[in-house]
Amino acid sequence: MKQQLIFILLINLGFHSSAIFAQQAQAVDTVDVREKYGLRVGIDLSKPARTFIEKDYQGLELTADYRLYEDIYLAGEIGNEQNVISEPNVTAFSKGSYIKLGGNYNFYENWTGMQNLIFIGARYGFATFSNELREFSIYDRDPYFEPDVRTEDREYSNLTAGWLELQLGTKVEVLNNLYLGVHVQLKRMVNETEPTNFDNLYIPGFNRTYDGSSVGVGYGYSISYLIPLYKK
Repeated sequence: MKQQLIFILLINLGFHSSAIFAQQAQAVDTVDVREKYGLRVGIDLSKPARTFIEKDYQGLELTADYRLYEDIYLAGEIGNEQNVISEPNVTAFSKGSYIKLGGNYNFYENWTGMQNLIFIGARYGFATFSNELREFSIYDRDPYFEPDVRTEDREYSNLTAGWLELQLGTKVEVLNNLYLGVHVQLKRMVNETEPTNFDNLYIPGFNRTYDGSSVGVGYGYSISYLIPLYKK
């Protein structure tokens, strides 16, 4: 009789242990390991910072990306800038708007539940802008005479420019769906409208230009928020 009670107790213990194990396994199976897909929108913090620090500059840029596949994102930026460029022989004012469209590829392998990015991206940028020549001096090799500085407002409007842009950067989730990012840009001018007897010293979205070079550089610091649309 005693052996039968022990046998029944072992059977009950076995069933109870199996039930607990099954519940634990089911709980593990129901952990949601799907990743969030959606639209991430943000702002480039470097431009408001420059607006605050530099008296001759004003700018604003909005950013966005959409996760199309596991590591591929559609991405773009839209913005507006105005800036005064002062050189030894010329002072000019540039203002206009721009848009950049392209994509990012994330090559960072996240742990489960993480959605950080280390990305390389490509963009095509297009700007519409105007330049205003405010002051210039006539070049004279003879230092005996004072510089011939002439002040006049000469505006060149309806200008356009297009360029290719390569980006390398990172975005880190600091709070739920909130990201901080930083990136650098390498640009190459494709085409631009050049004013008569004057060069574009600054192009919104492309930044500073230099004689004899079609290459430009840039950088950005961003804060963005992911709007989850679905999980996959």
